[in-house]
This record gives sequence, C-alpha cells and structure tokens, in this order.
Amino acid sequence: MTMKSVLVVDDEKNIRQTLAQALIPMGLHVETAVNGEEALQKVRDAEFDLMLLDLKMPGVDGMEVLRSLSDVRPEIRIIIITAYGTVKNAVEAIKLGAVDFIEKPFSPREIRELVNSVLARDALEPSALHGYDAHIQWSKRCIQERRFPSAEEHVRKAIGLDASRAEAFNLLGALQELRGDGLGAAKSYRAAYALDPTYKPARMNLERISAIPRSSGTILLDGQEEL
Repeated sequence: MTMKSVLVVDDEKNIRQTLAQALIPMGLHVETAVNGEEALQKVRDAEFDLMLLDLKMPGVDGMEVLRSLSDVRPEIRIIIITAYGTVKNAVEAIKLGAVDFIEKPFSPREIRELVNSVLARDALEPSALHGYDAHIQWSKRCIQERRFPSAEEHVRKAIGLDASRAEAFNLLGALQELRGDGLGAAKSYRAAYALDPTYKPARMNLERISAIPRSSGTILLDGQEEL
C-alpha cells in the first residue's frame, strides 16, 4: 500500500511540529510549509493526499491557497485549521471542497481521529453505504468533490435512517444555503436545534440566518464553534 502524504501549512512552528509528531506515527509521510506561497510551490512539485491548512497566515492566506488548489490540485483533501473560531468566507470554502475544520488548540488524538476519518472516505463505495455515519461521510466526500446535489441526497438519506441527530440537519441547512434556499436552511437549522439545544453550530447558524444581531455571516458545520 502506498504511503499517504500530508502537507501541514501553518506559520506557527509549534503547530507544524505538533501536527507532524501526531501524524508520523500513523505511517503518513508528512511535509510542512510555513506559508501559502511555499505550500503552493510544494503541491506543484509533488503529490499530496491531504493538506492541513491554516487560514490566517501573512501573505498568501488559506483562502487564497484553497482557490489555487481548486485549479492545480482539486483532488487534495483539506482540513482547515483556525484559532479564530470563524471563517468569514465559509460559503466559498465549502464551495471549494473544504468541509472539515479543526480549531486550535487541539489534541494529537483529535487530529489523528479527524485525519483518519477524512482519508477513510476515499475507500468508501456507494454500494456499501449502510447506516447514518456512512451516508454522512459520503456526503462530506461529495462536498470535497464539489458534487453538492449528491451531498444533499446522502444527508437526506442519513436523516431518513436516524432523524434524532442534529449534525445531519445542520449539514443539510449548510447545503441548502449553498444553493440559495434560505427558508429551507432555516427550517433545517431549527430542526437541528430542537433535537439538541446544546449543539452550538445549529444554534449559531439559526441565529445568523434569522438575522439576529449576534449573526456573523458564517456557516457552522460539525462540532466546531464557527466556520
């Protein structure tokens, strides 16, 4: 089996070292880049399966890297790293295939679990999609591949299998926002919040889309504070 290759892009040396130390024991080939310029040069020179990308960097920032990757290496899986709890251009990030986010500070266990989950999606087969989690992961793979109608189809299948979990309704709301269905998105966010009032992404998405002053104009997914 070919060793998977990961590029860690962060202007903070300790974050690069922490991520490398967490991922190398998983049998991954890990390289690092200190900024967006170096990252883009490395992906032009070599192939990577996954990039862990900090959004807030001097010079070429993470969003610019994402836009460039969509042209030069659209197949690379992306995990967004942020210490700021917010991605101002979340709609654009999702359109560019970024569906996985992790917020600083994070533990080695958390990053290993997320990396495993993202890389495992490539082994999924449509004929073997059984259960809620499989359809959620396939939906995220579809988002990574910019196949948004298929992503929404599988989120709805996940809801059909288990309508008691907030994550699927929240993800459905984000996909509805992407295609301009604000009313449908609000309904989905309300459903997620009703299922689990402690699920912050649904609550904050609902506040934002309902134009409550707390609104930040961002879309939230998964268990992150804000995207």
